Amino acid sequence: MMSWWRQFGDADLNGLVEEALEMNHDLQAASARLEQARLRAAIAGAERLPRVNASIEGSRQRNNFIGLPFPGASGVLTSRSESYRLSLSTSWELDLWGRIRSGQLAAVADSEAARADFAAARHSLAAQTVKAWLSLTEARQQEDFARNNVLLIESTTRQVRLRYELGIRPALELRLAEANLATAEAVVEQWHAVREQARRQLEVLLGRYPSGRLVEQTTLPELLPMVPVGLPSDLLTRRPDLHAARTRLLASDARIVQAEAELHPKISLTASGGTSSDELENLMNNNFLIWSLGANLVQPLFSGGRLRANVKLAKAQAAESVMRYRSVVLGAFSEVESALATNGAYREREARLASAETKARGALRLAESRYKRGVESFLAVLDAQRRLIETQSQRVAVRRLRLENRVNLHLALGGGFGGEGIQ
Repeated sequence: MMSWWRQFGDADLNGLVEEALEMNHDLQAASARLEQARLRAAIAGAERLPRVNASIEGSRQRNNFIGLPFPGASGVLTSRSESYRLSLSTSWELDLWGRIRSGQLAAVADSEAARADFAAARHSLAAQTVKAWLSLTEARQQEDFARNNVLLIESTTRQVRLRYELGIRPALELRLAEANLATAEAVVEQWHAVREQARRQLEVLLGRYPSGRLVEQTTLPELLPMVPVGLPSDLLTRRPDLHAARTRLLASDARIVQAEAELHPKISLTASGGTSSDELENLMNNNFLIWSLGANLVQPLFSGGRLRANVKLAKAQAAESVMRYRSVVLGAFSEVESALATNGAYREREARLASAETKARGALRLAESRYKRGVESFLAVLDAQRRLIETQSQRVAVRRLRLENRVNLHLALGGGFGGEGIQ
């Protein structure tokens, strides 16, 4: 089953996502919580079965009879005795009102919700890893653009300095060129810091030590396949958070039954059997067999309103679960609609910025040509350089936002367009 992040067409990214899903510490903690939920469900299921205990006892006793007037006795009279007991006992509560069964159903539903939470954590981690990779790649591309801009501005500054030294241009133009160069160098350092921070954030997601040794890509991926028209709404049923909310709703209903069953009598059956003798060798002799049978009925009469308050509490928690489920469903549709609407806006914005970049580059060439011929001021060159630099940076930023929006869409859908998800 293909995973949705493979559509970015980068083998390194595929490896990073797989590494994060295997090594991320937060995901490992979520896995431990899932195991705890499974064990609680197993414990709740064991409550429906009889309890059987086996025991073996042995004792040796010595008694002293001091001050008793036994005829012919001299000194302190003593007696010794031994006793041994082998027994097997069992007890079983008759679940007439469904208290234990409802508790088991609630625990199983909680375990299923924990499994869905774990799947949601995996899905979210995959999305975080892709976004961190996109941020790191954008920072690398922005830094490369900034370094190229420094080379461009250095060339312009040398030309201005030469004209200033020849007495052709005033000192103001040289100062403006040097200030523009210093600003461009500062932008390089800014993006270098962003790049180093993004690199270490991605390493932490991968479960690695943040050493800053991760090698990133130089450019963002090309445009992704178009979003299919008419996506079925039942794709949302794959979302693990929806499944978790639905199973928690079932658990809350089961706890109402469990709380109401606490108002009824508890009936238990007990039985025990074994042997008792003062000789160890007689423990397996049927002639020393002992046994007992019993039944126990407990009816709560007064608890200060605790039991009925528990019923009301369970119903209130169930009502909360219903509202929470509705909220999650509504939020899921909102996330999908927002991602689809934003996708078109980002696509149009990127196209316009690409056109603006082409025009800005042409404007810069024209401004430099006119400046060299002395028919244009240096301010026109500075303005053209600034526009080109800003347009380049914005175009790359919008490309990253557009790719991130695709990630958000898959996160909202719970997987890919063709039904592939993440388990």
